[in-house]
Amino acid sequence: MFPEFPASALRLAFDRDALRSNWLALDRLSGSARAGAAVKANGYGLGARQVVPVLHAAGCHDFFVAHWGEAQDLLDCVSPAALSVLHGPLTAQDAAFARETGVTPVINSLAQARRWTEAGGGRCHLMVDTGMNRLGIRLEELGDEAIAALDIDVLISHLASAEEETDLNAVQCGRWQEARKQIRHARASLANSAGIALGRDYHGDLTRPGIALYGGVPRSGMEADLQQVVRPEAAILQVREVPAGETIGYNATFTATAPMRVGAIALGYADGYLRCWSDKGRFQARGHDLPVLGRVSMDLTVVDLTHAPDVGEGDWIAADYALPAAAAASGLSQYELLTLLGRRFGR
Repeated sequence: MFPEFPASALRLAFDRDALRSNWLALDRLSGSARAGAAVKANGYGLGARQVVPVLHAAGCHDFFVAHWGEAQDLLDCVSPAALSVLHGPLTAQDAAFARETGVTPVINSLAQARRWTEAGGGRCHLMVDTGMNRLGIRLEELGDEAIAALDIDVLISHLASAEEETDLNAVQCGRWQEARKQIRHARASLANSAGIALGRDYHGDLTRPGIALYGGVPRSGMEADLQQVVRPEAAILQVREVPAGETIGYNATFTATAPMRVGAIALGYADGYLRCWSDKGRFQARGHDLPVLGRVSMDLTVVDLTHAPDVGEGDWIAADYALPAAAAASGLSQYELLTLLGRRFGR
C-alpha cells in the first residue's frame, strides 16, 4: 500500500453560498426565463463536480459543457438529461454515447443533424449562427430537410458582444427571433451572463450564464448582484531575510532598497498565476497586504513579509482575486483568470 498522498501547498477557497447566491440572482434577473449554467472547462476552473451539485440544489436544471468527456465526468452528479454538449456529435460514437446516456447534443451543422438522425435521433438542441460566425446553422440552412427532421428542445444562439454597447446585439437578437418563427422548438435561449442584463427581449425561455456564476462581472451595473466565489491560496514554503542591495527572482528585476523579510510561496505560472502578476500581484494574510516581489516563476512567487511579522513558513496566504479588479490589474480576462487555474490546486 502506498501512503496517503500529502496535502497540496495550493488550494482554492470555494464559497458555495456565493455560487448559490449568484445563480439565484441571475435566475431572478432572467425574468420569466429560467437560468441554466455553463459548467464547461471544469466549471470554469473551479471543479465541475463541486459546482454542479451546488447549482442543482439551488434549482438549476440545465447544464452546458463543451466536450463529451466533460459530460461523462458529470453523469453521476446530475440527471444525464440535464446535460448538454455544445460541440455536438462530431462522430457516430458521440451520437451513440448521447443516445445511450440521455445526454443532449447541440446540433451545429447539417452534417451533425444528419449524423444524429442516422443514429436514431431523439431530443436535441439546435445552435443557430446569428452573426458570430463560430458554430451553428446558417439562417439560410434552416429550411433544410435535415433540420426539419430534428426534435428540437432548445433553439440556441450566442451573442458575440453582449458586454458592449453595440448594434450587433440587436441585430443578433432580431435574427434569433426570426429563427424562432421558422423552426419548431420547445424552448429558446440567447443570453449569456452579459446578455441577461440586456433585458427580456434577449431572455427567451432559458438563459445560459457562465462567468457571472463564478463572480465575474460582465457588464457594468451587475456588481451589486454578484459575489466573489473563489480565491487562490498558497502556503509559504520558506522565509528569508534579504539585505539592502540584493535582488529577488529571475533576471534580478527587483532590488531591495532596504533590508526585507520575504516569503517564497508554492505558486507560479504553471499554476495559472502568470508572469503578468510580477511586481503587481498582492496577497493577504492576517490583515496584512503582501505585494509580489520580482518575477513570477514556474512554481514559485516571492512576497513581501517585511511588515507582517506574524506570518511565516507554513502559513496560508490568499491572492487578491476579485475578478473585475484582478482583470484590470493583470490584463487577463475574467474568464482566463479562472480557467487558467491549474490542476495542482486542491479543490
